[in-house]
Amino acid sequence: MSQEFDYIVIGAGSAGCVLANRLSEDPDTRVLLIEAGPRDRHPFLHMPAGLAKLVDKKGVNWSYDTAPEPQLNGRSLWWPRGKVLGGSSSINAMCYIRGVPGDYDDWAAAGADGWDWNAVLPFFRRSERNSRGDDALHGSLGPLYVSDLRYTNPLSSVFIEAGVQAGYARNKDFNGPEQQGFGFYQVTQKNGARCSSAVAYLDPARERRNLHIVTGALVSRITFERGRATGVVYSAGGRAYHQRAAREVLLSGGAINSPQLLMLSGIGPAAELRRHGIEVVHDAPQVGQNLQDHLDVCTLQHSTQRITYDRVSDVRIAFDYYLRGHRGPGSSNIAEAGGFVRSALAPDARADVQFHFVPAMLDDHGRRRLAGDGYTAHACFLRPRSRGAISLASASAGDKPRIQANYLSDPEGFDLKMMVECAKLSRELFAQKAFDPYRGAPIFPKRSDLSDAELVEFVRAKAETVYHPVGTCRMGRDDAAVVDPQLRVRGVEGLRVIDASVMPSLIGGNTNAPTMMIAERASDLIRGRL
Repeated sequence: MSQEFDYIVIGAGSAGCVLANRLSEDPDTRVLLIEAGPRDRHPFLHMPAGLAKLVDKKGVNWSYDTAPEPQLNGRSLWWPRGKVLGGSSSINAMCYIRGVPGDYDDWAAAGADGWDWNAVLPFFRRSERNSRGDDALHGSLGPLYVSDLRYTNPLSSVFIEAGVQAGYARNKDFNGPEQQGFGFYQVTQKNGARCSSAVAYLDPARERRNLHIVTGALVSRITFERGRATGVVYSAGGRAYHQRAAREVLLSGGAINSPQLLMLSGIGPAAELRRHGIEVVHDAPQVGQNLQDHLDVCTLQHSTQRITYDRVSDVRIAFDYYLRGHRGPGSSNIAEAGGFVRSALAPDARADVQFHFVPAMLDDHGRRRLAGDGYTAHACFLRPRSRGAISLASASAGDKPRIQANYLSDPEGFDLKMMVECAKLSRELFAQKAFDPYRGAPIFPKRSDLSDAELVEFVRAKAETVYHPVGTCRMGRDDAAVVDPQLRVRGVEGLRVIDASVMPSLIGGNTNAPTMMIAERASDLIRGRL
């Protein structure tokens, strides 16, 4: 590629697409966006219910696995991450959740100056085009469509009613003044189709002459001269390229790929880099550390009525969806209803447990089909204390990094107590009167009267990720932070990390909307507007 670019964005995922759009709004700014995966052309990427068919689909998923997890019976957990334009926003369940003000105020208190709730709310609003209109907490003019579901399964309403019967509030807006309660999720959909970051941000910008998009291109390292990032080396179509950046390199690979690429480029723990024969550009011990994720436990119950999604006809769903203007079950995000609950163990006033209800039997991320009909309650502890790490398996960008999530490893054992609490709360919801007409035999766990000790073993045997890894390039004002509050990588110049890896701590909910917010705010930081 002969031309020089002002900015090179590595990764066209949830954050990278936002950056590509916002930076290329200036016609005099030249932007190169590099993505390892393909373009988002597959129809299942756009039909919301198609997410069930994207499970472990080769070509659009990095399909990572953790190292054996000591507290989960030595199991290696499967971590799906999007490898396609739009990244994980192209394969997720589309639940639009921002968390609560205290989550961002915690970031600021931990040293992420300028990332408190009052500072980030305008960027959530700028991003959002909510179908319900504009108010103090929501935007209606942004590129990211946020909508009410066009179709919901009857059992999803049953789950909400069960939450009310259990003593919780009914909540029509988890992103409103109060997060706690039970209700339907709003989703990132436009007219019944998925609105990924690629659809929302990249599609409107594709024809700009100053934006160049390269797909199927794997970046192997960032190049430096005298301590400043000058470009990237990547391979595409069997050829290697070195592309220079006149202003900055912007790394948006996500919580796994961003720390991996930093280390491959010489920024990371010096001893780790030297062990792999990598020249040290800057000794940064915290690169790859501080890994956090929401661990999730699923409670499954048989349904006595055949109204679930377990045995629906794929052909009928697709026929109905495409011929009726993106309506019917094909427009469902599957995880239609949910709830936020403050448990008896909560240390403050915030909800500490989140539910996703699925009107189908979901085992092993949907990769294992079960006979019959049933329904599933996902439950996760929102603020885990355990910390893991990303490290290199080799000096090759083509080799997957080592993921050690270290679930349930906190010394006080609080995370395990909370996962048992999650299982108990799920069981209580399924015992409510609303489920009486549908309740069949329990599936997982196999009995509904397990003791706490038995629930501990259930959690260790069955808990899985709910796909929210963050924190591996933590931002803060302290010298140990990987990036400063302007998201600039410490120890070098001309390089920023902009994605979920910079979060100091997990927010109370799904992480996709906050990741796009980070990129929205970062674009103003880069352009000198803040």
